[in-house]
Amino acid sequence: MTQTAVQAAAYLHHLALESSTPSHLAEFYSDAMDMGLAKISDAEWRCEGPGRRMIIVAGEDKKLSFAGMACRNADGLAALRARAGSEGLEILQSPSPYFGDDAFAVRDPNGHLICFGLAKPDTIARKGIQGPTQHLTFASNDVSAFVDFYCGKLGFSLVDRVLHDDGDLATAFTTSNHEHHTIACFKSDRNGIDHHSYEAGDWNYIRDWCDHFADRDIQLMWGPGRHGPGNNLFIFIEDPDGNWIEVSAELEVIYDRQVVDWPQHPRTLNKWGRAILRS
Repeated sequence: MTQTAVQAAAYLHHLALESSTPSHLAEFYSDAMDMGLAKISDAEWRCEGPGRRMIIVAGEDKKLSFAGMACRNADGLAALRARAGSEGLEILQSPSPYFGDDAFAVRDPNGHLICFGLAKPDTIARKGIQGPTQHLTFASNDVSAFVDFYCGKLGFSLVDRVLHDDGDLATAFTTSNHEHHTIACFKSDRNGIDHHSYEAGDWNYIRDWCDHFADRDIQLMWGPGRHGPGNNLFIFIEDPDGNWIEVSAELEVIYDRQVVDWPQHPRTLNKWGRAILRS
């Protein structure tokens, strides 16, 4: 099956989160994630830094408003739109302020709005710690439906899977470019965001982020550590609404390889109740 999203080299350009206290959450992201802050209205704030952007809008805590996936060029975007249409997906208008008029959006099986477009020229002059927006991970009660949508209907590539002992799909990692995963999904008893991640590049920048968080008395929720799938170093913090934020480094680069199946065991839970895969 044609990997249309991979051919379009789509990457996570920005996110929009809902919050019952958008100004408070926006101020946190501006300070914690080293981004400039702009108030668009009483219901919308934007945080912008080098390679990372976050939109905060009034709404429900811990809910994704939309995700913005940027394509490499107009041909790739057009092919992805045609693929979505041919698969019977409803083509929706993109609400993203960072994409041009040719952008479009679709809803995944859990109702998340995913926008695809061409990024407008970057006018951000602010310097900051290395850490572009990198991936988005969902929690879902049906990981197979996630794979069918992103891989089967949009042409993402399935890279790694985590399987229960009975073969049931527990986690799926999919990519739309050369990075190990751009959108992933964990099996859960709820549907929503699990976390989003910023790519630091190497261990030295992980150190810089740890120092940055320590200066602000922001506690690490998990890490430093190294994942099995993706082989990346990581740390996690939590925002005031309870969203988990990962800063990652040295994520595996994918060129052409078979899907790897990882066992879910041995498996433990950390003190926050999150499953830890030990390779």
